Amino acid sequence: MERFPIVFWKIGKFWNGVRNFAAMEISAKTAEELRLTAEEFGSIQQKLGRTPNFTELCAFSAMWSEHCSYKNSIKWLKTLPREGKKMLVKAGEENAGLMDIGGGYGVVFKIESHNHPSAIEPFQGAATGVGGIHRDIFTMGARPIASLNSLRFGNLKEARTQHLLAGVVHGIGHYGNCFGVPTVGGEIYFEECYHTNPLVNAMSVGVLKNGETISATAKGVGNPVIFVGSATGKDGIGGASFASANITGESTKELPAVQVGDPFQEKKLLEACLEVIKTGAVVGMQDMGAAGIICSTAEMSAKGESGMRIDLDKVPARQENMKAWELLLSESQERMLMVVQKGKEHEVVRIFEKWDLPASAIGEVTDDGLLKFYMHGQLEAEIPAYELVLGGGAPQYDRPYSEPAYLKKIKSFDPGTIGVPDDLRLVAEQLIALPNIASKKWVAVQYDSTVGAANSSTNQPSDAAIVLAKGAGSKALAMTTDCNSRYVYADPYIGAMIAVAESARNIVCSGGQPLGVTNCLNFGNPYNPEVYYQFVHAIKGMGDACRRFDTPVTGGNVSFYNQNPDGAVYPTPTIGMVGLLENVKDKMTLDFKEEGDLLFLLGVASDDINSSEYLHKIRGVEFSPAPRFDIEEEVLLQQKLAELISRRLVRSAHDVSEGGLFVTLAESAFPRDLGFDVVAGDPDIRKDAYWFGESQSRVVVSVGPGQVTAFKQAVGSFPVVELGFVTGGSIEVDGMDWGPVGEWKEKYDNSLENYLAKEVELD
Repeated sequence: MERFPIVFWKIGKFWNGVRNFAAMEISAKTAEELRLTAEEFGSIQQKLGRTPNFTELCAFSAMWSEHCSYKNSIKWLKTLPREGKKMLVKAGEENAGLMDIGGGYGVVFKIESHNHPSAIEPFQGAATGVGGIHRDIFTMGARPIASLNSLRFGNLKEARTQHLLAGVVHGIGHYGNCFGVPTVGGEIYFEECYHTNPLVNAMSVGVLKNGETISATAKGVGNPVIFVGSATGKDGIGGASFASANITGESTKELPAVQVGDPFQEKKLLEACLEVIKTGAVVGMQDMGAAGIICSTAEMSAKGESGMRIDLDKVPARQENMKAWELLLSESQERMLMVVQKGKEHEVVRIFEKWDLPASAIGEVTDDGLLKFYMHGQLEAEIPAYELVLGGGAPQYDRPYSEPAYLKKIKSFDPGTIGVPDDLRLVAEQLIALPNIASKKWVAVQYDSTVGAANSSTNQPSDAAIVLAKGAGSKALAMTTDCNSRYVYADPYIGAMIAVAESARNIVCSGGQPLGVTNCLNFGNPYNPEVYYQFVHAIKGMGDACRRFDTPVTGGNVSFYNQNPDGAVYPTPTIGMVGLLENVKDKMTLDFKEEGDLLFLLGVASDDINSSEYLHKIRGVEFSPAPRFDIEEEVLLQQKLAELISRRLVRSAHDVSEGGLFVTLAESAFPRDLGFDVVAGDPDIRKDAYWFGESQSRVVVSVGPGQVTAFKQAVGSFPVVELGFVTGGSIEVDGMDWGPVGEWKEKYDNSLENYLAKEVELD
């Protein structure tokens, strides 16, 4: 399907060219200019029983965009496991997922994308992505305690990638640091396919007392509807529609579709919202995120089976003479829509005035199911709320799909054509310096991981971030974001299963028990049957894995149209997972502790180099199958590891992922400047596969000498290989001296900066 070329920034010219707006002719062509199809325009006419006016058509354009309606994905999203014994609300019922952590507390979490805005204006695109996801958390009554992210960029040597990387990182750091929520984890990958269209996925996690959740609903005829937060401007108009189209060379002209954020304003909004919730006056509340006022009014009304009468001229505006459609569709940041009990509106307004935030009663709840928008007493739009929303009248499509042609190349890969290199040390040196593997210290130091230190644990290295669950005693939360998109490209079903499995493995390696998943599904154009095949099979793999790990999907985000001129990005179903530690003292770290500790590999070593960083980046093979993965082996591994950690029989645990076994060992050695002396445990496995292969379901653990007997008894018949031992600072592999750990650490720590062709200037 062609991308509809006329965008919202052009509507202003369109509007100004029409003298008698009320009398202008609305047609299928008008709808197509607003990224609706002719068929959808006909459906709108049928639902309304008439032809919509321009403001109404704009509302449908935003709400029926892919970003808001999930019209090309909802069929398959419904197949994901969305219920579980610890879920406190069903997936999709509220702004974010809510799961029970015991002791009368719940954890709220969600991940969303801000890909298209970040491709155009990386600083604001990333910053407002962080701000928006935090609002989804505190609009439910939870205080955000941690932020994570998952980022994808193109070739790091290219100027565009450097510009995007610098802007996105600065935007995330600026907003999170100023807002006062620590950024505790994330991931960054660099692949050519993300050159034009980077991926910026932001995750927020919060904690609340059970029973104190605020719902995004509108109920009670006559209850006032109150606008709170920053005044409305023209920034972000059409952002939802913009997010539902391909990025092209013309997209820079769509800059008005990028929002502008203010973290200090959001901090005030957070505190004011949490304070006003305590008054008991709030009936319902929702963030004005994608599609702005039209989205909040429609979704809250549809959920409450009610309607609203809104006076748009009462909306606080920072620009004069804003039109009705501009006020409805603006995505200006740091705003909330609130329904409060009639008679208590003055108490609510007083609290927001105390925090120096605009608050204005702009309408009231009705019982007719209609959204009626007025300007200076004149009716500008009248739309049934139900017809606008996901699960209501928004379209749902069943798109055709077919197996991508490139999979034939993947299936024909023969590892026998790849010779085993003679100099494994040279390979290891190249591998540890690759951007996807090397330390992201240059990025991490720009994020404040300890702001709000009363909430956060120490920064001891672990596979998942560990954060204290504020208010819930000694409980802690383990959280992570994971997805190797090259695995998903190689096999969408298996690759998505691996993304879920690795998330759970990281939680278990850190001492936690996985609870649930939020996902951010980043794919290309859904009208391309090969792209849709990737999407469908990734959903199937994700669903099967989540069911096996008992980690229901609490919610998330679908981001289609992530395209480059040459095609789609890798299919990237990012998994955000949260786990529980009953006591923060139960956490496990990845760093080796002392010289002389024994090193063991839990899991099955495999003669497998498929889709590894080694094969792809160093040997130059683009098409190979996904790494070996067996979900039952994974489940048994995690069960055994959890037992060993709970019995305190291991001193460190680190999973084998990108870069293979050698990189896992090195990353565990670096924090305390310790080394290791290891020998390959299976002579039948080629050496490059043993040290650099990425077959799944493996974890390296270190064991104190005095615990080895108990460790082996506990392991029993589970697959385990004794690799060697921790040294005082040298690295020895298969009897060969590979030098002091300090030299390897220097390569690992500084390679990202060394890849930058020039100094990165922050805007």
